[in-house]
Amino acid sequence: MEKNSREEILHQSVPEIVTSWLPLKIFSIRQGLTVCMVIGLMLQTTYSECYSQEATPVMQYSISMPEPSNHLYHVTLICSGFKEDTINFKMPQWMPGYYQKMNYSAQVKNISASNSEGRILPFTNPRKNTWQIRADKNTTLKLSYDVYADRKFVANSFLDNTHGYIVTAATFFYIDGHLDVPVTLKIIPFNGWQDITTGLDKVNGGINEFRAHDFDFLYDCPILIGNLEKLPSFDINGVIHRFVAYNPGKFNHDVFISSLKKVVAAGIDMMGDIPYKDYTFIGIGPGRGGIEHKNNATVSFDGTGLENPDAMSRMLRFLGHEYFHNFNVKCIRPFELGPFDYDRENKTNLLWVSEGLTVYYEYLIVKRAGLMTDDDLLSSIEDNINTIENDSGRKFQSLSQSSYATWDEGPFGDKLEGPDKSISYYDKGPLIGMILDFSIRNATQNRNSLDDVMRSLYWQYYKKLNRGFTDAEFEQTCENIAGISLSREFEYVYTTKEIDYSTYLSYAGLRISEEIDKNNGKRKFKLIRLENVNTSQSLIFRSWSGMKAISSLN
Repeated sequence: MEKNSREEILHQSVPEIVTSWLPLKIFSIRQGLTVCMVIGLMLQTTYSECYSQEATPVMQYSISMPEPSNHLYHVTLICSGFKEDTINFKMPQWMPGYYQKMNYSAQVKNISASNSEGRILPFTNPRKNTWQIRADKNTTLKLSYDVYADRKFVANSFLDNTHGYIVTAATFFYIDGHLDVPVTLKIIPFNGWQDITTGLDKVNGGINEFRAHDFDFLYDCPILIGNLEKLPSFDINGVIHRFVAYNPGKFNHDVFISSLKKVVAAGIDMMGDIPYKDYTFIGIGPGRGGIEHKNNATVSFDGTGLENPDAMSRMLRFLGHEYFHNFNVKCIRPFELGPFDYDRENKTNLLWVSEGLTVYYEYLIVKRAGLMTDDDLLSSIEDNINTIENDSGRKFQSLSQSSYATWDEGPFGDKLEGPDKSISYYDKGPLIGMILDFSIRNATQNRNSLDDVMRSLYWQYYKKLNRGFTDAEFEQTCENIAGISLSREFEYVYTTKEIDYSTYLSYAGLRISEEIDKNNGKRKFKLIRLENVNTSQSLIFRSWSGMKAISSLN
C-alpha cells in the first residue's frame, strides 16, 4: 500500500475513532485532556501500524518425482512478500562441506514463472546460475522447473526407479539477499516409496512437510527417499542417534551399531558437549564419499563384508571422520566458512585444520573407543608419512597453500600431467596435528594436549562468540594451551620446510625408520616404539594412544 492511501485511510478513520470513544456530553478540562491523550496515542499507534505493515517473505517449495526413470525432479516454488520489483533467483554454485564449484545450475530444465493470476512472466538469465524476474512488489510468484539428477555422488542429487537422493543446494533456488528467509518444503514421493530421512524439521501435522529457519539450514540437510532400512538407534546422554540407509547390504547390525556408538561416544566424551538435539547417519547407497552436516552426515555406505576386521575398522574410521566434523567444521570453523557465500568460492588457509585434524581425530576416537590397537594407530600415521614424503609437491606447496588452492586443484592436489607441485591437506594435515599434539604434551608435562585446543576453540568461538576463528587465533590458542611459542611448529604449516619427525616422535617414545621399497623404489617409513623410555615419554604415549573411560556411555 502506498503512503498517500495509508494517510487517506488514517484520516477517514479519525471521526470513527473519536465517535466511539467520546460520549456525547460535556467533559471537564481534566477529562478532556485525558481523552485527547488517549486519542493521540491511538492515532500514533494506528499510523505506526499502517507504516510498519510489511509483507513477510514466504518461500514454499514442493518437489515430486513422477517419472524417476527420467532422472528428473519436478520442483514448484511459491513465494511472496518481497519488496523488490526485480528478483534474482539463484542456484548455489557449491554445497557446504564440498569445496568445489559444482555447476548445479546446468541441471535446471524447463523453467517457467507466473504471477498469482496465472500470467506467464518473462525472465532473463544474466548469469548461468541466476534467473531474473521483474514483477510488481509484494506479488505472489510461482516458479516451476525440473532438476536432472543422474550422477551417483554424495555432492550430487540422484534419482532412479529405486530411490532418490536430494542435495538441497543443487535443487532449490534462493532469492539474492534473502538467505535468512524461512522455507517450507513438501515432498511428494514416487508411488510405493515409504520413507524420507533428512535433518530438516517436520511441520507439525503435515504429511511429508518440512521446514528450515533459513537457507543455510536448508542447504545443510540433504534428503534420502525410497524404501529405506533403519538400523537400531542408540542413545547417548539422552540424545538419539540413528542410522538410515538405502541398500546397506547384509551384515550384523547390532555389532556394527554397538561399535559406532562407541566411536560417537568417544568424540562426545572428548568435547564434553552435544551440539544437536538428534543426529542421523544417512547411507545413500554403495559408492564413495561422505559429507558432514549440522545434525546428520550423508555417506556412501555398503555394509557387505563388515565381518572382516579391517573392513570394519576402515568403515568406523570413515564414519568417525564424518561424525567428528560435527564438532570440527560445523561448530569449530575457520572464519571464512560461514555465513556462506553460495555464489563464489569461500577460500580459506585453514582446511588443514578442518579436514587434516579431523583425519587425525578419526584415528584417535576409534582408538579411544577400543576399536584399534596401538599398531593400528601407528600404521595410520605411517600411511600419511609415506604418502607425503613420496609426494614431490611437498617441496613446492605449503600446507596452508594447499587449503587455499583446493577450489582450483581439488582436495587431493593437482594430479594433472606435468610436475607434481601440490599436496593434500588430508595427508599432511594429520601429521601437523600429531606434531602440535606431542609438542603441547611435552611442554606441559602431559597436562594439556591438542584436545584442549579443540575444546577451547569450541567453547570460545562457537559457544561464546558464535563465529569462526582466524589463522592467528588458531595459532594463539595452541600457544596458550602449550604455554610456549609454537612458531617453529607452525613453519610446517606456512612453508615447505622438511618435517623433523625424530624430534616430535621422541616426545612419545617413538622413532622413525626409513628404507627404500624394492618393489617400487619409493621411500618407506615405519614408526617404532623405543625400548628404553623415560617417565615423560611413557606417560605421553599411554595418554595419547590409550583407551579412555567413556563416561558418555554410562
